[in-house]
Amino acid sequence: MNKTITIDPVTRIEGHAKVFINLTGDGQLESAGLVVNELRGFERILTGMDADRMPLITARICGVCPTAHHLAASNALDNAAGVTSPPAAQLLRELMYMGHLIHSHCLSVFVLQGPDLVLGLDADPAIRNVVGVVQAVPEIAKKALQCRSIGQKINEIVGGRGTHPVTSVAGGIAFVLDSDNERQLREMTDEALALSLELLPVVKQLLLKQIELHPAMLSEWVVPAWSAGTVQPDGTIDFLNGEIRAVDMAGNTVLQFPTRDYDQYLSESVLDWSYMKQVAILKDDQRHDYRVGPLARFNATDRYGTPEADREREEFIRTVGRPCHANVMQAYVRLIELVYFAERARKILAMPEIHGETRIPVKFPGGRGVGHVEAARGTLIHDYEIDENGIVRSANLIVATQQNYALINKTIAQAATSHVINRPDDQALLNAVEFGIRCYDPCLSCATHALGGMPLEIAITRGNAASRAIRRNVI
Repeated sequence: MNKTITIDPVTRIEGHAKVFINLTGDGQLESAGLVVNELRGFERILTGMDADRMPLITARICGVCPTAHHLAASNALDNAAGVTSPPAAQLLRELMYMGHLIHSHCLSVFVLQGPDLVLGLDADPAIRNVVGVVQAVPEIAKKALQCRSIGQKINEIVGGRGTHPVTSVAGGIAFVLDSDNERQLREMTDEALALSLELLPVVKQLLLKQIELHPAMLSEWVVPAWSAGTVQPDGTIDFLNGEIRAVDMAGNTVLQFPTRDYDQYLSESVLDWSYMKQVAILKDDQRHDYRVGPLARFNATDRYGTPEADREREEFIRTVGRPCHANVMQAYVRLIELVYFAERARKILAMPEIHGETRIPVKFPGGRGVGHVEAARGTLIHDYEIDENGIVRSANLIVATQQNYALINKTIAQAATSHVINRPDDQALLNAVEFGIRCYDPCLSCATHALGGMPLEIAITRGNAASRAIRRNVI
């Protein structure tokens, strides 16, 4: 007999999704996955627009990661015009980006995943939210939200706006660092670094406590896969330039290529049950699932290049190992990256090259422009075909959540196996599915260019017949 169970409130992931779990007639797992069921079609919207508007327009794709799109578009336009932005412009773009990434990682770790870490996976969903965190650990919450605010302010000062920046343009940046802004930014980056160094050990212990309470996080919720991230020539991590490196499950480098060659190695495929396209790496005519994002960057790169972040990286390697495929450790690596962003921002402000020419004129001769950044959630690629009049004739965007899609679906299958087949507990199933998805910090507005809240529905079928649906439908 069919049964519907409604559970409130909603999960904490960005966008609107539905999870399906299909069982065979005898109750074994047949398939499982994340259905993204809204579409805005941004790639079609961009067609016919002036190319120089791309940094402004694509920043509107998402309110969570606008600066990533803003800068990926700027990189693509520089490449289309065949120019290299002045050193000061490149440093100011990176400074803006470090602010955005501080903001985004604080949001992910403390607001989206924080309730799981502070209150526990088994806590009542009605209190397992950011308000519950503030009530449970007010001092930690205060510092985390302050750090997030600082990151947003850095992004606003350099980017002109906090949510949808406007200053990065083809050929450079429409911002010049004056003495007042420089003083402000130095104070902010100093405070951000101090806060991140205070928060890292506290949150790390909360994470380890949850692993102790739920050992399956390290023993069962593990998805071995290839990893991809951006590196400088010496293997140091890079968020705005560099080449894309892919490593296999053992951590061996199998590919390294410039952004413009991505279409030779990354293969998109359409699923008949979701608006989000799936991406795999092609190597020797074989398709390989892979991850991007903090854990993938940790696996694919050799160092962060700043002292405190590299010190914590070595601690991670000693205690957890490398490569790491445990999704729960995404939160730990985000904390390390948070320290790196603050350190890197301080270093940028100390460079004399940050003062100088910030913009050069550009003209689009007609042709292709490809650019990428390491977004908070992973590698983001913008690919434009631009005619000699500077009009975009086609556009392709590959975002991090698409690249993680196959692994997200595998994580859902793991939750189904442990909580439907062996332990049919609706509440535990929702907790497991939500937590597993949140480890990837998915941004479904970017992945499908969809707009909306994030109700989660799990539909379970058995022998092709509806068994039950489990919903949370209030934010």
